[in-house]
Amino acid sequence: MTDLKTRHNLARAKPAFAARESTLGDAMHFDLIDLRLFVAVADAGSITHGARRANLALASASARMTRLERVMGTPLFVRSRRGVTLTAAGESLRDHARVVLNDIDAMRGDMAAHARGLRATVRLLTNTAGLSEHLPQPLAGFLRAHPTINIDVEERESADIVAAIAAGAADIGLAIGRDLPPSVTGYPFCRDRLMLAVPAGDALAKRRVIAFAELPDRDFVGLDGGSALQAHLAARAAHLGKRLRFRARLKSFDAVCQMVATGIGLAIVPEAAIRRCARTMPIKAIRLSDAWASRDLVICVRDQGRLSAPVRDLVAHLRHAAVRPN
Repeated sequence: MTDLKTRHNLARAKPAFAARESTLGDAMHFDLIDLRLFVAVADAGSITHGARRANLALASASARMTRLERVMGTPLFVRSRRGVTLTAAGESLRDHARVVLNDIDAMRGDMAAHARGLRATVRLLTNTAGLSEHLPQPLAGFLRAHPTINIDVEERESADIVAAIAAGAADIGLAIGRDLPPSVTGYPFCRDRLMLAVPAGDALAKRRVIAFAELPDRDFVGLDGGSALQAHLAARAAHLGKRLRFRARLKSFDAVCQMVATGIGLAIVPEAAIRRCARTMPIKAIRLSDAWASRDLVICVRDQGRLSAPVRDLVAHLRHAAVRPN
């Protein structure tokens, strides 16, 4: 008798549960335009600038964001005269939205790879050394072997790369492999040492090892202001209460080493670059004793099981091209 009564009560409750589920589904209705706009607004810190990035009119963008907050049932932004900042709920939604949008892009990449005449694009983030020294050759080999895949490469600092991969904002990263979060998988790629380049006739040329703390009062030559490596070195100098004094900023490590050879200043560059340039230029390489100057670069991905076919192919290619640290 008890079982019959229980089944009767469940049967009566089922329509109520169904109605509640339907209401929740309706309440959470939003589209990809809303998500892309939300991420654009969050990144820009402004609904006006976010609307411009998303190619939407300001009034439409503002209405969409207000509706999205209503749909989510909680404020996503704190609005002020200077723009908007994310609430805790907004930060959570931004992370989820980036993963969703990245998965959508990965799906499109998979389909594009199979569609005649269409190309898939893989987004790769890398630090300065990876961009200039370690990636050009393996990427060229990959592109030759995969004519329907393009690679969009962007230079960033390693910490930003890992954060972007964890948030689903890029497909692959090449970054320093220290302290990767659990959501990011790292595959060894190569050892990347930073070394000091000095003119062959400089008093420091007799040194084999030197600490970075001994250098900030010297003149330097470096890469231009957009370089992730220069931002990293500036932060290290600031930690010592110093500011590096640059006589010149150039576009490539080869150009930097040429300037060092003329005696204009010192430079901190990847070992691969300084060894190559030292074959034809009167410069010397000195090892930095600082722990941060010796880095292991790793191939970073968020979830190997959810990567698109083009991304999986590139990861496999880079892992095959990896150099065992010496």
